[in-house]
Amino acid sequence: MRMQKIFSVHELTRSIKSMLEGRYPFLSVVGEVTNLRKPGSGHLYFTLKDDRAQIKAVLFKMQQRYLKKQPKDGDMVVCRGKISVYEPRGDYQLIVDGLDYHGAGALQRAFAQLKEQLAAEGLFDASHKKDLPLIPTHVTLVTSPNGAAVHDFIRIAQNRFPQIQLSVYPVAVQGAGAAVEICRAIKEINDQVNTDIIVLTRGGGSIEDLQAFNDEALARTIYASRLPVVSAVGHEIDFTIADFAADLRAPTPSGAAEMLLPDSRALAEQIQTLKKRLIQVMVGKLERHENQIALYRQQLVSAAHPVVALRLRLINQADRLTHTMFTLLNQKAGRLAVAEKKMAQCSPGRKIDLLKQQLQSLSEKMTTAMQGELNHKDQQLAGYSGLLHAVSPLSTLARGYAVARKKTKTGKIITEPTQVRPGESIEVILARGRLDCTVTGTTNDQTGPPNPQPAGSKKQSN
Repeated sequence: MRMQKIFSVHELTRSIKSMLEGRYPFLSVVGEVTNLRKPGSGHLYFTLKDDRAQIKAVLFKMQQRYLKKQPKDGDMVVCRGKISVYEPRGDYQLIVDGLDYHGAGALQRAFAQLKEQLAAEGLFDASHKKDLPLIPTHVTLVTSPNGAAVHDFIRIAQNRFPQIQLSVYPVAVQGAGAAVEICRAIKEINDQVNTDIIVLTRGGGSIEDLQAFNDEALARTIYASRLPVVSAVGHEIDFTIADFAADLRAPTPSGAAEMLLPDSRALAEQIQTLKKRLIQVMVGKLERHENQIALYRQQLVSAAHPVVALRLRLINQADRLTHTMFTLLNQKAGRLAVAEKKMAQCSPGRKIDLLKQQLQSLSEKMTTAMQGELNHKDQQLAGYSGLLHAVSPLSTLARGYAVARKKTKTGKIITEPTQVRPGESIEVILARGRLDCTVTGTTNDQTGPPNPQPAGSKKQSN
């Protein structure tokens, strides 16, 4: 019995590679580009497929210089190259040498055909678009709860209009069965949920990723919805059949939140402005009617033949008019009060009260600190005052010393005998009062006897 050869994995893969590359040294393949990616190496990796099969392909960076334009998902192309086997993974793939464009691709053709068909049926007509509420109170999102789109919508919605009620109806937004889930969600929300708007939303992606929103059944479900439907699918450049069927198309999920919800702060300012304007208009109307009534009364009084019945009728009409105007004013004031109550829920008053408390606390701390600093400065001032008093000339005078100075305009202090002459008048400053003196003599020796006093010298004290 002949024993069958046992191959290693490497030997078998190498044999298959040799057979494929020998059988198909160079060939052309037509198909649709999908799953296109370009990593840091610069090579293009994609899948080439038709309605029954697919094959992996690679276009190396050096060969891309011959391309007229970069391919993208959905392009129908003709690839020229050779079959190769990547031995480490056992995958076979098409090594592309050249690429020509061969139409828009199956998905894009199907998109264009469905769009044309539904447009012809009137599903996209503006006359069928439902009006959206100016200030919605409840918005329901039909989306994947784990996607970034729903978080972007919620964040912007709460910043713009904090009192809005948001609900999320979780569905799959990609893959098989996603369109069926979205259709079921729209129908159930119409039947069971008290909401103002339905928002279909998800992030951007390829035409395959967004295929659930290019479904004919979904377009017809949106058209039949009793509630207005907003489509916020993908990026601004992405368009789906749901965008055309919806009552409003938003460029992005974030853009949808900005388009649907007003800015609560700007709305509050507008309400206050309208309130003031309404009060001014009503007061002006009341004043004009009162002036008109006063004029009518004056004309009736001054008439030669007043008609009592007519006068009473006018008075009655004036009272009714005044009552009507005040009733209308009260109704408007009531509506404004309701609006103010709603706006109070997002009013910054609470934050202001908290800041006031913090300000009061800081003010008390500052007052305490200032009082402590003033006490410290008072103690320093008392110390400096005592020191100043100790070295003050007045203290020296109080101990029996005196200051002699000339009786001139400058009042120069006399410190040496040479500054005066005998017979010159001087003044001596004491601790209390002064002495007007006449110099009778001088000496430079502090221990020697003074010069004899000439006759006629005198001394005067104040």
